[in-house]
Amino acid sequence: MTKGELKRFLDEKAAEYEHPKFLEADPLQIPHRFSKKEDIEISGFLTATISWGNRKSIINNASRLMGLLDNSPYDFVLNHHKNDLDALNPFVHRTFNGQDLGYFITALRHIYNHHGGLEPIFSLGQGQKSLQGAISTFKQLFFELPHEVRTQKHVSDPLKGSAAKRINMFLRWMVRSSMKGVDFNLWKEIPPAKLSCPLDVHSGNVARKLKLLKRKQNDAKALAELDDNLRKLDPLDPVKYDFALFGLGVFEKF
Repeated sequence: MTKGELKRFLDEKAAEYEHPKFLEADPLQIPHRFSKKEDIEISGFLTATISWGNRKSIINNASRLMGLLDNSPYDFVLNHHKNDLDALNPFVHRTFNGQDLGYFITALRHIYNHHGGLEPIFSLGQGQKSLQGAISTFKQLFFELPHEVRTQKHVSDPLKGSAAKRINMFLRWMVRSSMKGVDFNLWKEIPPAKLSCPLDVHSGNVARKLKLLKRKQNDAKALAELDDNLRKLDPLDPVKYDFALFGLGVFEKF
């Protein structure tokens, strides 16, 4: 395909999959259950954190997680007591367990009480073209309280070579336009042009078939290469193509 043909093809696929029906089988449905900004942020962050593996299992476990937080995640984060954290101990999703969850809740309270919430960290830390440095800063702040070393693996650091798929996905949810009824556009100070594609096996394989990506590993260098090529197709909203790449890979076995 020529560049023009590729753009038309991906624009059509992005428009096809960025639709409320996309939510029926996607973890993004979890934060859509809430209306308060902070509830959406926290439920989105926690859901994105456990978004690996079978999507049905992710949705079921994220729903269970919200139940453990009394379906009021912001209130729970701000006002929980130690015995409330003990009640989270049975939770498990793959390698993310109740101990990890307890720290995440404690760290989120610290973030909201001492750093103004999730949004300011990413807004203030954004670079001229990217949010990858802001993600690294966020991880440092998130783990500034005493914690088990094992818990750190659940927040990726792009500056240490990770594609940071799950947190880039969370940022897409928070920043991109809500006009299609999928993403939220909650955070107004970050332009969608700075978002990075949530790179995983599906989007990576499709991107390689479409010659948008040459690098074989799905790492930070591959993400930079993919971002560069997607921004050539749409400089203002390159991550809309996440819907196209994901849809082609998961639903069409492209």
